Amino acid sequence: MRVLQECQDGIVRRVQLVDDEHEPVGSACRFLDHLADRGFSPNTLRAYAYDLKYLFTFLSQEDMDWRDFSAPDALRLLAFLRRTPSRRAAQRFGLAAIAGGPDTPGRLLAPSTVNRILAAVSSFYDWAIVAAEYEGDASPMQTRSDPALARVADRHQPFMGRASRQQPVRRTVTVKQPRRLPRPMDEAVLEEFIGSLKRFRDLAIFLLMLDGGLRPGEVLSLHLSDISYGRCRVTIRKRDDHPHGVRGKSRTERIVDLREPRTLDAVSRYAMHERPLEAASPFIFLIGGKGARRLEPLGYDAVVRLFARRMAKLGLRTPETTPHALRHTHATAMWEGGMRELSLQKRLGHASPESTKIYTRVSDEAVLADYTRALESNR
Repeated sequence: MRVLQECQDGIVRRVQLVDDEHEPVGSACRFLDHLADRGFSPNTLRAYAYDLKYLFTFLSQEDMDWRDFSAPDALRLLAFLRRTPSRRAAQRFGLAAIAGGPDTPGRLLAPSTVNRILAAVSSFYDWAIVAAEYEGDASPMQTRSDPALARVADRHQPFMGRASRQQPVRRTVTVKQPRRLPRPMDEAVLEEFIGSLKRFRDLAIFLLMLDGGLRPGEVLSLHLSDISYGRCRVTIRKRDDHPHGVRGKSRTERIVDLREPRTLDAVSRYAMHERPLEAASPFIFLIGGKGARRLEPLGYDAVVRLFARRMAKLGLRTPETTPHALRHTHATAMWEGGMRELSLQKRLGHASPESTKIYTRVSDEAVLADYTRALESNR
């Protein structure tokens, strides 16, 4: 099976899943078209398509029609995914030992990947039920109420709190995975990295992530009109017209204040001295150089490669050092500096407080204070 995409004017308009005979998988393609109608980004459509590829590969091996898929089959799908080798290249920065033999894969799908695939399958069958393509009122990816989750103190509460009828649920078929902390970059590493950037464009891009907490997609989606130098702020708008399919994750537009002078100074210097004067594109950050694509907006992959090459050249590259780590660094610094949780949520553009709470686990002042008192009382 393969994932194909149809482009128009350089923008992905449709994503399809096709079988080995290059025939579209009808149900999957209709589901992907439905997601496109809902305004999902091209990257999200591709992710769903690749996730559904595992489902239909499993169904093909089992010689089963997708309409015959039931709850017991979901358990077998889980077992299939847990034994499926990962085809994604691993990031290795030294010697590594890989388990496995001639008949066993060395690297399997990560628990987070398996859970994402199962979530995509669940969404697919939820759609199929509404579209009357799957018989039955219940999805084969069953869910159950979770009273234990309701007792978690920091769980996000509905608008009406505990008086709401909304009950927390979990999928029955899932994989346990660790709740990882964000990995902010070390201050010395940041200083060396920022100091090594010679082009104003690159400096401006990474400072917007570091000092503003912007996502890479939000930076690349900025228009010239989104920068207010006098008011020291940037407006993050919902856009879907980037020729390389770059989009910001948040659907809510917001304003981010930037009181670090170096950030908007770098943006201004880039716009005045490096950005091609003949560029007609409203996007700020362009490819540049002297090639045929010098006037095109910069894409996400280019930023990732730029970041990785620079960190590798400095001898600072690790699996955790990605452009998104700059946003984690900003959020962690703001929380430890005393910014309230709600304010941090609005600044980062998180739709749910649960996303913001991961930064409160980095340095919990209440836990530290209790630990200090306990330590002093035992002396």
